[in-house]
Amino acid sequence: MTSKTAPFDPQSAASSTGGMIDPVALMRIKSMELRAKVIVEGFWKGIHRSPYHGFSVEFTEYRQYTAGDDPRYIDWRLYARSDRYYVKKFEDETNLRCHLLIDHSRSMGYGSGGYTKSQYAGTLAATLAYFLFTQGDAIGLATFDDRIRQYMPPRNRPSYLRRLMLALEARPQGTVTKLGPPLQRIAQMLNKRGLIVLISDLLTSIDRLEPDLGYLCAGGHDVVVFNVLDPAELDFDFDSPALFQDLESGRNMYIDPSAAQTSYKRLLDKHITKTRATCQNLGIDYHLFATDRPFDLALMDFLHDRMRRRKQVRRVAGARPPTGADRPSPRPEVGRMV
Repeated sequence: MTSKTAPFDPQSAASSTGGMIDPVALMRIKSMELRAKVIVEGFWKGIHRSPYHGFSVEFTEYRQYTAGDDPRYIDWRLYARSDRYYVKKFEDETNLRCHLLIDHSRSMGYGSGGYTKSQYAGTLAATLAYFLFTQGDAIGLATFDDRIRQYMPPRNRPSYLRRLMLALEARPQGTVTKLGPPLQRIAQMLNKRGLIVLISDLLTSIDRLEPDLGYLCAGGHDVVVFNVLDPAELDFDFDSPALFQDLESGRNMYIDPSAAQTSYKRLLDKHITKTRATCQNLGIDYHLFATDRPFDLALMDFLHDRMRRRKQVRRVAGARPPTGADRPSPRPEVGRMV
């Protein structure tokens, strides 16, 4: 007797995660592009229903009015809806070049919840790519292990996005994780400043993490790191002694979890703490994500990073929010909600 898989239902999948779609349910969508579309569209719907409604305006075709902006570019319809002044962005304010750097080493092939870290990382990358593409930004991709395995330069064309999504569906075929050579090579290839998003389990020696990441920061790029780990790797809550295999070296180890858990978690915490501190020292946005966390949270963290950095740039430039005399007088004909 055969059983038929039920069709994916976003509403039922979201009910068990507080309105956010369960990653297990999302992985039932075979198309990476459709999976990313479901996440992004569900994210925007949640934002529009939440107290953070204005949050979405920051990442569409508008930005908040600041002193010195030409009042002719104020969107008065948006003012009528939000009671805030927003101006249309110009092309040079919206176009961004983003490179997604995805770890395809063997350790990314591990997964305890029905899907692997690689599948989670690919879906996260696809979500960010789909979101940025809809903003008019150019998206590129590089997969790596101890060297660059595949490279796609940033583009913003529908056919190119589909190619990128197909590339993200590929399973990791690399060997060991080694950040230095691939990051140094990427830094040499990029001659324009942009955004770099690194997605990896970072299960490698981090003695040289600072100079390795420093290759990217030296070029003036904004860098975001998503450290993706399986819940079993974070908790090491296995029930009984078993033979464990290192996916990258092939080494077999017989381990009693009850005896090893304390020292394992101490070493892992030390590894994560050092990684976070290194990123902080370099001005890199660091996020630790277990693969059972909804993708909406990753997108929210990413957008908060972007908002914070934009505000920092405005402060450096001497901009200030409109108050008092800085505010333009509303046009008399704006008196209805649209």
